[in-house]
Amino acid sequence: MTDCTDRTVRLHRVLRTTPEKLYRAFLDAEALAKWLPPYGFTCQVHQFDPRVGGGFRMSFRNFSTGNGHAFGGDYLELVPHERIRYTDRFDDPNLPGELVVTVDLKPVLCGTELSVSQSGIPEAIPLEMCYLGWQESLAQLAQLVEPDIPG
Repeated sequence: MTDCTDRTVRLHRVLRTTPEKLYRAFLDAEALAKWLPPYGFTCQVHQFDPRVGGGFRMSFRNFSTGNGHAFGGDYLELVPHERIRYTDRFDDPNLPGELVVTVDLKPVLCGTELSVSQSGIPEAIPLEMCYLGWQESLAQLAQLVEPDIPG
């Protein structure tokens, strides 16, 4: 669902996993590099300090063309196993402004309800492309966190 006036995308999923495991997937650099880049992209994490006031810096690279873009942000709010809120800023001056991502986790009977909103998306990025990228990322997130592999 998109709202064209405030440049926000919102996504909602129920995943067969615990809030603890989902929370960890957002705050572990290796996990993020595995699930966050949309299909066809690789990710390199350059800096990672997952605490309120800490920040991150990473880049995505298009595997087909080799082109990439870098971005970073700061953690605004971390409520263990419940909420993550952080900023995103692109290095590219053609993509100005600061995005705010809010991730809410809620335990439900069959797993965890995940709600993501990303606001402040630059005008140069079509909302449907942003939405598609998040859908792909969340599908990869499910593949990471839903298997319960012993040992």
